[in-house]
Amino acid sequence: MNKEIKQYNECLSPDEKEVCDRIAAVIDKELAGAENKIWHSHPVWFLDGNPIVGYSKQKAGIRLMFWSGADFEEEALSVRGKKFKDASVIYNNVSEIRVKDLRRWLKKSGEIQWDYKNIVKRKGKLERLK
Repeated sequence: MNKEIKQYNECLSPDEKEVCDRIAAVIDKELAGAENKIWHSHPVWFLDGNPIVGYSKQKAGIRLMFWSGADFEEEALSVRGKKFKDASVIYNNVSEIRVKDLRRWLKKSGEIQWDYKNIVKRKGKLERLK
């Protein structure tokens, strides 16, 4: 696990840390070789410079977000907005994490991508990469 991400997780409550450690371990295994770092104050994984998945502490719990998740067609991921293509799930306990689902979503995150890397250059307009 990336040192910065480990430090992020260490600052959380024991339950939150356990959730984040589990999520990070699965992401690292499934997206081996993906760049990962703290970006906009929370852990994010990138493929070819494009943000794919990340998590953050929210009032409701740990939010696991997929940048292009709205197109995954997964009921368990709630779509957050219409302008962007993100979708997420909230976890409050490690027992809520269904690793099989997480692996499937991570696979889709490599297959279905919108170009967030160039969103500023395109003045907020998203284009489909894959």
